[in-house]
Amino acid sequence: MQVPPEIVAKNVRITPDIDRIITRGIARLEKVCDYIISTRIALEREQGRHQKGNPYHVRIDVQIPDRPNIIVQRSSKPSAKVQKEPASPAAQPLSKSEIETSESQYFLTGAVGEKKTREEILPALIRRSFDSARRELEKVVDRQRGEIKTHPAKQVQAVVGEIFPEKNYGFLQTLDGQRLYFHKNSVLHKNWDRLTLGTIVRYVAEVGDKGLQASTVDMMDKPGASEMHDRLHELS
Repeated sequence: MQVPPEIVAKNVRITPDIDRIITRGIARLEKVCDYIISTRIALEREQGRHQKGNPYHVRIDVQIPDRPNIIVQRSSKPSAKVQKEPASPAAQPLSKSEIETSESQYFLTGAVGEKKTREEILPALIRRSFDSARRELEKVVDRQRGEIKTHPAKQVQAVVGEIFPEKNYGFLQTLDGQRLYFHKNSVLHKNWDRLTLGTIVRYVAEVGDKGLQASTVDMMDKPGASEMHDRLHELS
């Protein structure tokens, strides 16, 4: 992840167990996509005299290059609804300490004299939210890979002509002599630090804030790359 994860809590205490659940959830997201830019997790518990149950809310924002943020928002549910939702096959069992902290997935709410409601506890809600975020991220990554596979004509090869590591951007030199801007966030698979002058890449061009620019820049290490470099060098 290019930016350290951000965790924001309102009316919620982040215990060591909660922190472990979040860390585990982030790790699972990174297994799905190894070029996540940033992840933000917001935890909140409603407070109010007229609020039954003081439900929890979890929001997860995941940013990856060239796509809108993946946003998942979930709130604690009564047990009747939660029990209908199938458990994720990839979910990992709670640790011993988590079990001791979360013996039940629900807690009882309701004022004296009122009917009690079993509400979902925060650890279970966080796990469920990360499961949803992972599924959404899988869809986006599969779609991104499908676009590259389905539209090979959009894949163009070029060479890194200029690069400014301290400013997180550079320029590609294309076969038709264009000088194309690209940003560090567009470089796939954490390969930004491997780019040097003359590196052969594959990219997709799109219109951005700075006009036509390169997106989803991917390093190439294939037979024929040196021949292509010679062709590009002849244009310079």
